[in-house]
Amino acid sequence: MTETVEPVTEQQADGPVDQQQLAEQLLAQAKEQGVDLVGPDGLLNQLTKNVLETALDAEMTEHLGYDRHDPAGRDSGNSRNGTRTKTVLTEIGPVEIEVPRDTDASFDPQIVKKRQRRLTGVDEIVLSLSAKGLTTGEIAAHFDDVYGATVSKDTISRITDKVVGELTEWANRPLEPVYPVVFVDAIHVKIRDGQVANRPIYVAIGVTVAGERDILGLWAGDGGEGAKFWLSVLTEIKNRGVADVCIVVCDGLKGLPESINTVWGQAIVQTCIIHLIRNTFRYASRKYWDQMARDLKPVYTAATEAAAKERFEEFTAAWGERYPAIVRLWENAWAEFVPFLEYDVEIRRVICSTNAIESVNARYRRAIRARGHFPTEQAALKCLYLVTRSLDPTGRGKARWAMRWKPALNAFAIAFEGRITPTGN
Repeated sequence: MTETVEPVTEQQADGPVDQQQLAEQLLAQAKEQGVDLVGPDGLLNQLTKNVLETALDAEMTEHLGYDRHDPAGRDSGNSRNGTRTKTVLTEIGPVEIEVPRDTDASFDPQIVKKRQRRLTGVDEIVLSLSAKGLTTGEIAAHFDDVYGATVSKDTISRITDKVVGELTEWANRPLEPVYPVVFVDAIHVKIRDGQVANRPIYVAIGVTVAGERDILGLWAGDGGEGAKFWLSVLTEIKNRGVADVCIVVCDGLKGLPESINTVWGQAIVQTCIIHLIRNTFRYASRKYWDQMARDLKPVYTAATEAAAKERFEEFTAAWGERYPAIVRLWENAWAEFVPFLEYDVEIRRVICSTNAIESVNARYRRAIRARGHFPTEQAALKCLYLVTRSLDPTGRGKARWAMRWKPALNAFAIAFEGRITPTGN
C-alpha cells in the first residue's frame, strides 16, 4: 500500500515557506517515503486530490454557513452527509476525489461541478492537440497512452465544437481603422463534400499601426473566381471598420488589384516579392537555383525602378533563352512589383518580413497535412481557427510584427502623410 504524502503547510514549518521551498520539502518527503512524482498514486495526483477536496470542503462550509463540527450547525436544518467518490480527468491524468454531500442535497459545487468529469485544463489540452492537426481518434489515443484515461471521440468533438461560437465572434469582431500593410493569401484544403476536392481558404493578415500582426479572418471559398470572392472578403473587412489600407500585398491573381482598389481607392497593390521569387524557381532546374537567386537579387534590391529594369535586362540576357517563362512571369508582374522600389528601406523590410506570414502559413499547412481532409467546410475552418487561437494567448491571433517597428512607422507616416496616426507608446 502506498503511503500518503501530507502537504507541508506554513504552520507546520518553522516560518513562512515560499513556493520553491515548499516544492523542495514535498519532493524530499515523497522521496523519503518512496512515492513517485507522477502516476495514479504519485505526489502530483495526491496533491491535486488534496487541493480539490479542500476547495470542495470550503465550498460546503460556505454553503452551510458553519465550519465542520461547529456547534452552530445544530438544528440548522441542513448538515454534512458524508461524501461520494468521483473520478475527474485532470492535466496529470484521472484523479479520484471525495465530494461532500449535504442532507437536503442543495449543495451545488463550483470547483468541480455536478456531472463534470474533467477539469477545464483538459479542454485546453484537447484544443491544443487539435490545433496541431491531430484527429479525434489520435487525441483519444494520446490520452490513453499518456494519462491512462479513456476519452471518447464524441467527447473530444464536443470539446472542439465549443470554439465554434468563439470563432463566429472572432470572425465578426471590429478591426483597426487603418492598417499600414495587409497581406492576402489563400491556402488549399481537402474537403469531403460528396467527394474529396481541393477548396481555397482565404487568409488576410494585417500589420497594425502599433506594429502587431493581426489575423483579420478566415474565409472558405467555393473554388470559383478568386478575384470576385476576394472582393466580397475585402468589402466585409471594410465593413468591420477598416477605412484605409496603405499597401496590400498579394500574389498575381488576375483581377485582384481591381478588387482591392474598388474597396480602398488609395491602396497601393504590391505583388508579394517572396511569392514572385518562389514562382520563379518553379520553372527552373534545382541545379540553377543558387546562381539564379544571385542574379535575381539585384533586381528586387535595386534603389530605383530604372536600376531594377537594367538589372532585369541583364537577368534576361543570362536566363531568358533557357527559361523564357520566367521572363514572362516577371514582365506580367512588373506593374505590381515596381511600387516596392519607391519605398524607404524600412517599409521594404516590413513588406519582405515574411517570417510572421510564413510562420502562420506553416502552422496552418502542418495542421492540414496532419488531418489529410476534412468532412465539412466548418470542420476545416474550426481547425484553422484553433491554430490561430494557439498563436496568441488572448485568442485573437495577434503578435509583434518586428522588434524595430518605430523606424518603419516613421517611414510609413512620411510616405503616407495624413493617413497614419500612431496611438499609445
